[in-house]
Amino acid sequence: MNPDESTLQCDYVVLGGGSGGIASARRAAQYGAKVVLIEPGRLGGTCVNVGCVPKKLMWHAAQIAGTLHEASGYGFDISAHDHDWPRLVERREAYVRRLNGIYRDGLQKDRVQVLEGYGRIMADGSVACGDIRIAARHVLIATGGKPQPPSLPGAELGIDSNGFFALRERPASVVVVGGGYIAVELAGVLRALGSDVTLLVRGPRLLGSFDAMLGDELREALSHQGVKLRFGCQVAKVERDAALLRITLDDGQTVSSESLIWATGRQANTEGLGLAAAGIALDDRGQIVVDEWQDTTRARVHAVGDVCGHVALTPVAIAAGRRLSDRLFGGMAERRLDYTNIPSVVFSHPPIGTVGIGEAEAIQRHGADAVKVYRSRFKALYYGLLDVKQDTAMKLVCVGPQERVVGVHVIGMGADEMVQGFAVAVRMGATKRDFDDTVAIHPSSAEELVTMR
Repeated sequence: MNPDESTLQCDYVVLGGGSGGIASARRAAQYGAKVVLIEPGRLGGTCVNVGCVPKKLMWHAAQIAGTLHEASGYGFDISAHDHDWPRLVERREAYVRRLNGIYRDGLQKDRVQVLEGYGRIMADGSVACGDIRIAARHVLIATGGKPQPPSLPGAELGIDSNGFFALRERPASVVVVGGGYIAVELAGVLRALGSDVTLLVRGPRLLGSFDAMLGDELREALSHQGVKLRFGCQVAKVERDAALLRITLDDGQTVSSESLIWATGRQANTEGLGLAAAGIALDDRGQIVVDEWQDTTRARVHAVGDVCGHVALTPVAIAAGRRLSDRLFGGMAERRLDYTNIPSVVFSHPPIGTVGIGEAEAIQRHGADAVKVYRSRFKALYYGLLDVKQDTAMKLVCVGPQERVVGVHVIGMGADEMVQGFAVAVRMGATKRDFDDTVAIHPSSAEELVTMR
């Protein structure tokens, strides 16, 4: 690379203004690096605009709908309540726009230069954004991912998770295709807010990558809520039939609905980045290959977040991006993200919280004789006054003679909040005895995790 006077010089150029890219850019700038961030769309990426944040707001709306339905059990007389979907969407989008501005203000505060456009890595290692050429000591690719709808006749008649957030009216009926966390979250929200929902799952259970207990319990809960579940099926084609969509399955059966949502996975945003010419390798799933330091196959080019496929969660991208900047610009030569024991939450109905490995994986790693599992199943106190009740289920997976806790899995009211603290314990190597010796908080659901026998 031979930069001339027309080339913008900096220490760090970041491709992608999502959570990981912004976190890394700001951390680098706080160390005194001159940083340029390139983003063609709204700041905040998937999480802020069409992911975690608007999804959680919709989940809150669904939770309120459930509370209103249950209010009579606590003595409230609520004879009727209508839901205004367009008003919810309007307020949700206003909140997201405010977050876009907060992200921009934060970047300006840290003196990160933002370029609106698409970045491309050139063969000489510089980065092009429109007519601007940038030479940097380090380049970060944090362009995230996007929904990956299937390739089949009529697939374009459906929408993906991005399309869900573009809905300005609630569909009266909807088919959701998928069995992962996006599928179950959208199905739960739509059902709670009044849609007739069918969930089509290719495999034998929901949430196949999670501990089996969680998928089985969620299946039962969604069924009780009125979600129609069909397993072991795939969509063969989609056709329009007047105001409805006719969805034909691989066994010849059909399902009709007003709307169809594909929740069939995501793919890395690598198109147009110039990776091949720059010598940056992709794996067989089209994700950027990185090592434990987030380094790609080209020197001084790095990648974090969904674009490299290492645990596709927003906090993971943020943590990896910040640690990368700590190493590159903060003098912390050994700083990197440990991808083990990362907690996660599924905002289903009921919510799921999990950290560590499941029972099957523990047995595979350590052998059946070394694994001991503790379980609890109960009805939270909240349901004591209600006629329709929802179970909470918990599991502790322990290994070795000291019964080190390697997995905590919870489904039920409050699971989304309680798992964070237990994740600290798992990372610190807590044993079942440590759990037992912790005084319980009563009355709470969380106390079951320290009183199991």
